Parts: sequence; C-alpha cells; structure tokens
Amino acid sequence: MSQIPPNKYTLKPDQFEYSPKKQGYSFPAEWAKHEATWLSWPHKEASWPGKIETIYQPYCQFIKAVAEGEKVRINVKDEEMKAFVIAELEKAEADLSQIEFYFNETNDAWCRDHGPAFVLNGDSKAVVDWGYNAWGGKYPPFDLDDVVPTKIAKQFDLPLFLPDIVMEGGSVEFNGAGTILTTTACLLNENRNPHLTKEQIEQYLLEYYGQEQVLWLGDGIVGDDTDGHIDDITRFVNEDTVLTVVESDPADENYHLLQENLEALKAMKLKDGRSLNIVELPMPAPVIYDDTRLPASYANFYIANAAVIVPVFDDVNDEKALEIIQGCFPDRKVIGINSVDIIWGLGSFHCLSQQEPALRSH
Repeated sequence: MSQIPPNKYTLKPDQFEYSPKKQGYSFPAEWAKHEATWLSWPHKEASWPGKIETIYQPYCQFIKAVAEGEKVRINVKDEEMKAFVIAELEKAEADLSQIEFYFNETNDAWCRDHGPAFVLNGDSKAVVDWGYNAWGGKYPPFDLDDVVPTKIAKQFDLPLFLPDIVMEGGSVEFNGAGTILTTTACLLNENRNPHLTKEQIEQYLLEYYGQEQVLWLGDGIVGDDTDGHIDDITRFVNEDTVLTVVESDPADENYHLLQENLEALKAMKLKDGRSLNIVELPMPAPVIYDDTRLPASYANFYIANAAVIVPVFDDVNDEKALEIIQGCFPDRKVIGINSVDIIWGLGSFHCLSQQEPALRSH
C-alpha cells in the first residue's frame, strides 16, 4: 500500500506532494495488457428511450468478444439484475467463467466516465476517483456513479487518490509514453471545473495520470452530448500514431471541425520532438433517430487483450473503417459489432468500458 496520509487524499490545486506521479504511478495505454475490463450494466431507460431492450444483444456480443482475452467485471445493482445479466450472456454464448459481478449500484452505464482510473507503479496498482457530474450536470442523478471508483478501490483494497475535480475517462487519450491528448471543448467547458485555468487542469492531468505532456485538440463531433470527448475523434494506436476521423462531405456539419483537428494534429510534437503519424479514418453517414443526429464514429473502438471491438452502423464505410483499424493492430482481431441501437444512448463501446491494466510484473 502507498504511504498516502489520509488527510492528504483531497489536494488543493497547489498541493501535489502526494500525487500518483510523485509516487511513481502512471496510467498505461489501452493496448497494454489488461487484467480485466469493467462495465456497468445498462438499465437506465431514459438513456435509450424506447430502445433499451434492443441494446442487450450487441452489448453481450461485446462482452463475449472481450471475455475471450480477459476477465470482464460488471457492476450490477443486486441479485435480480445479476440473474438477468447472466441470462442475456447465456443467449450470447459468452464465457461465464471469465465474467465477475460486483454489487455497485449505478445511475447509468457509461463506465469509461464514472469507472475507476487504474494507475500502476511496477507491482502496485491504485485507483484515481475523479469527480463525476454527468457531463456538466446534464443527466441527474449521478450520485451513485460518482462513488463507483472508491467502492471498487475498497473492494480490492487498493490505494485511492481523490483529486476533487471533475474528469471523465472519455475526455483523455494516452500514448503510453507520457502524452495525453484531450479537447478544449470538453475540459475547458465552464460546466466542469470553472474555478481552474487551463494550466491548472493540465497539472491535475499530469500529476494524477502520471504523464509528461498534454496536447489539445478543439471540438468534438456533432451530436456528442459530452461537449467533445476525444474518444469519438482521435485515438492513439501506438506511441506516435493516431487514428483520427475525417468527414469527406464538405456540406456535412462535421467537415470543418474535423479538418481543424486534422491540421492541429499535423502541427503537434511529442515530448521528444517527433511529429505524429496520422492515419485517417472515415466517418459513417449521419445516423439520425427521432430527428436527432447521433455521435456515430468508428473512433469509439475498444482495445481489449484479444480483440479491438469497433462500432459499425450498417454503413458503406463500415468495412473500410475495419480494414484501416486492422492495419493498426496486426496482433489483434478487429471485430465490428452493430451499434445502430447502442448509439441512441449517445455513446458506444469505448464509452461503456474501462480497462483495468495487468501489473507489469505479471
């Protein structure tokens, strides 16, 4: 266990003496080996109004694919929900021996944003529990989601860091070598941490994720209710390579903002001076439901031990996107799973999941 004085768990902006970085912890890249993937079972009908029953089949296909290479740990409310989940997983023929259940009641399913951020220091693992306010207070209540990481840290007897500022896992992307990629649209939004400057937010990111550099993009895609999460637009696939979505139709409302992001990526330098290798990923045609444009993006893929699971949308670009992503992950199977119903919840597989890295000594 780390020697963190209990009265120093919650730090002020100028007090980082006991931060994860100071104690040698860092947040690994998503492609580093996982011990498990964490999920919070979807149950909030208001997140998929009129459609929640339709998402269980693709969601369980996702779990099945992840479970082929690692444990899947699912937050459920009670025994009744657990029984329902097991029945759904049996329909999907998922490997139940790889699936574990934890009684951590949640408000919603978006585990990327409310789940624990696991940091490693050699043979030690700790949890960072960022504040969570449902993307700027948009979808109350969120009190149950906000305490999930602390509950998990206690269940596993792990050291716990409480930065006491709002941060979501979908807003940050890591290259595994000290660099964080994020967006100003999200992290500088006044509905998150209006009391902090950009420089102060950077300091929190570097200290609590154990990193060296923050690179900033601008806006997220149209329809993204998170105010511009990075995991819908640009993803690291190795230390110096990013996949970034581009829109080919100049008349589409995503065209110019994605071009601006592309130009910003071209100008970026890693901490050692290298430029980024940029692989362009197409966008699907607009996915509209109930007169609402949904944030459909192939960039919301999840990198598991045995596979990369990609949302697809019955679109002409589905196969092209899968081929491009496969080219970036020659050592993993790339699996497309239909996300037309899931995206009605305004997120997909990456938004729904949070990796727990394996200890480096294992």
